[in-house]
Amino acid sequence: MVGAPSAGRTFTGRRRVRLGDCSPGGRLRLDAAARYVQDLSDDDTRDAGLAQMTWVVRRTVMDISQFPVYLDPVEMVTWCSGLGSRWAERRVDIVGASGGSIRSATLWVHLDAGTLRPVPMSAEFDSIFAPSTLARTVSSRLTLGAPPVDSGLDLVPWTSRFSDFDVMNHVNNAVALVIVEEVLANHRDLRAPMRVDVEYRSPIDRGTALRVGGAASQDRYEGWVIDDEGAACIAFRIEKLIAP
Repeated sequence: MVGAPSAGRTFTGRRRVRLGDCSPGGRLRLDAAARYVQDLSDDDTRDAGLAQMTWVVRRTVMDISQFPVYLDPVEMVTWCSGLGSRWAERRVDIVGASGGSIRSATLWVHLDAGTLRPVPMSAEFDSIFAPSTLARTVSSRLTLGAPPVDSGLDLVPWTSRFSDFDVMNHVNNAVALVIVEEVLANHRDLRAPMRVDVEYRSPIDRGTALRVGGAASQDRYEGWVIDDEGAACIAFRIEKLIAP
């Protein structure tokens, strides 16, 4: 989690935590926070005149020191924090009026709109967004790993809904955080301060039969979303952080 840049473009936004964004306990849910990140990122590229670019999320990391809560006004700031040959890392900080703080880093892969294959960013993109990276490069390598073979994971069916699909006709990346929220509901020991890592290994199309499972250890939960061919299309990890 790199800090705010000393040079280059930053972009800010504001919103209020509404009823549909909250858990029964009144905190901002992770899937809602992922939508905040997604919307602010889109607003930034549109404001920069690059709305025609097509992106998909490869991975997201969120560090939650404290959750914003219901009706909190939140201030958000974003910037490009690293570049690769066909992808860019975007940092987003979300700060709530009552002390909530979520820091995120998301790796977005740039796609050709027609073929949906990764392609390099344009010179115009580099001129606008590269300065804030301070020449930092990032990798698209996945780090969470596949589910262990013959692990005896207790996999349960997960049914995707019509509302889970976005304009690319794939399950939207924020939906993975809905699954993480289900895990949190059953593991009351995993609470902020915490880190959530999510890796998107392959798109989930209509009609894909999904199963979800994972394994808990001390201060950590590792989970996977398995498709109907037995491959992990999403991997995630939740872990407690040591309070500062």
